[in-house]
Amino acid sequence: MNNFNSKELTAPCLLEAVDLHKSYRTSNQVLNVLSGTHLKLNTGEMLGIMGASGVGKSTLLHILGGLDYPERGKVLFLGENIFAKRNGDLEKFRNQKVGFVFQFFNLLSDFTALENTMFPALIAKIDKREASEQAEQLLAQMGLKDHLHHKPGELSGGESQRVALARGLINKPDLLLADEPTGNLDNKASDSLIELIQSLNYELQQTVVIVSHSQRIASKMDRVMQLTDGVVNSVEKSIFF
Repeated sequence: MNNFNSKELTAPCLLEAVDLHKSYRTSNQVLNVLSGTHLKLNTGEMLGIMGASGVGKSTLLHILGGLDYPERGKVLFLGENIFAKRNGDLEKFRNQKVGFVFQFFNLLSDFTALENTMFPALIAKIDKREASEQAEQLLAQMGLKDHLHHKPGELSGGESQRVALARGLINKPDLLLADEPTGNLDNKASDSLIELIQSLNYELQQTVVIVSHSQRIASKMDRVMQLTDGVVNSVEKSIFF
């Protein structure tokens, strides 16, 4: 397992969330999801964010990656507020600096594993041949060398999630954000996927945030934070053993 303490001493801060506020209005009430959330993430760290269903874990992750906007507060990436970006720069930031992995895979059903993996690279205007080669290499690394031309309907849940992971990594992002990536997998496939993410984190110094309600997953992280009442607090990892 990675040693967070050594990372903490040597790694610079990659991302910092400052005083995030977010609420949603329903027909008869206002739901305060984030209420002054603060969070700091170091380069090369694996951070787990836990919390009960509906507390706002996905909302927090989407804000960290620039997919959603806070009502108040800011997200600093290498010291720069991502929400101050203009003229398409936020979209470029999401495409090139952040990789996303979602619980339900979000693969395009009419396209192959190779084509699904290539899409973010093509959006980044990488040459099609180069994108194909990079996607093929990533999928081989995921153990999917023989599934390049299979469509999602021909893949198992674990295989689909590995394709989604490859897609999230195709542009070599600094930050990988995974929202309940093992939520639809059995324990064996779940452990396999997390071990793969750990390996990438170690080999590439990939910075990772995983949102989960699973203590199995949390126990494998460098550090764990709990989202409760709109704020995150550190959790002693000893509770997972």
